[in-house]
Amino acid sequence: MAISLDTTTPAPGWLRDRSFDVTFILGFAALALASGWAVTMNPVLFAPILIADLWLLGYHHVIATYTRLCFDAESFRQHKFLLFGLPVIVLAGVMAMGFGVGFWTVTSIYLYWQWFHYSRQSWGVSQVYRRKAEGLADDPEWPAKLAFYSVPVWGILYRSHQASDTFLGIELVVIPVPEVLVQIAGAAALLGVTWWIATRAVAWWRGRLPLAHTLYMASHFVIFAAAYVWIEDITYGWLVVNIWHNAQYITFVWLFNTNRFKGGIDPKARFLSKISQVNNAWIYFGLCFGLSTTIYLLLDNTVALLLPAIILYQAINFHHYVVDGVIWKIRRKPLQKTLGLAQ
Repeated sequence: MAISLDTTTPAPGWLRDRSFDVTFILGFAALALASGWAVTMNPVLFAPILIADLWLLGYHHVIATYTRLCFDAESFRQHKFLLFGLPVIVLAGVMAMGFGVGFWTVTSIYLYWQWFHYSRQSWGVSQVYRRKAEGLADDPEWPAKLAFYSVPVWGILYRSHQASDTFLGIELVVIPVPEVLVQIAGAAALLGVTWWIATRAVAWWRGRLPLAHTLYMASHFVIFAAAYVWIEDITYGWLVVNIWHNAQYITFVWLFNTNRFKGGIDPKARFLSKISQVNNAWIYFGLCFGLSTTIYLLLDNTVALLLPAIILYQAINFHHYVVDGVIWKIRRKPLQKTLGLAQ
């Protein structure tokens, strides 16, 4: 393990400030874990907690994406294909799989794609925290990346080996995984996390611990271990990571928009810039929640009467995954500038 001779103290690395980031990192993780514990202890609670997750977080987090796509004229012009062309292509693909092969294909793809999507979002957030800490000399990026993904990989291999008959109440078919591969992945994850803890212990001893990044990484390991390994029921485990992901996404998009318009009202994006002022947070979140409620109620009473719910809602999910992969690339300079990352 290479130890840097640089003894300068890193910045705490908050995305916004201590209270915001403690909520973002620890608060959302606690909420997700408490929900998983509650439904495990009392399965009757699953339905009400799931409904709350969908209406307060899940639908809202999908709509939040559209503040990046079409809430101002420039974004609308830039993302026309994502708004109009891509949804048709994705829906056609999902319908072809569901009606042509079986609904199990949609569920099975969702299991693996949502795992990848959640893992990638978490990596992206961790990199923002890393950049906020102005680099981590005691934590080489590539070994840290291997450690980061070791727990999610162990988790999805375990779920594949577990081979549940259903997921979210729908037939599931998984990639066959032998137990020995799960054990190897588990050992690799244990080794990776142990290495990471050792690097942070050294950093703390030398007075170079990047606090926010450390807390985020720890929450990542715990959430993915709980969601994919510790909680036996695959659907209950999914609920944990879904709540965590949704809450983080909604808040991160709001943070992005407030940073984008921190200089005040932008005449070229008057509406979005106005609701994105920090003192208008209640308007921003209220509007997104109101839109998500209205749109999903309309879908439930129109399109959902013609298509099975699994087709409609997974098409929305898959479209969201593709869009996120396009618009949230941290390596892009404009995105780095808005998030206040070191160039």
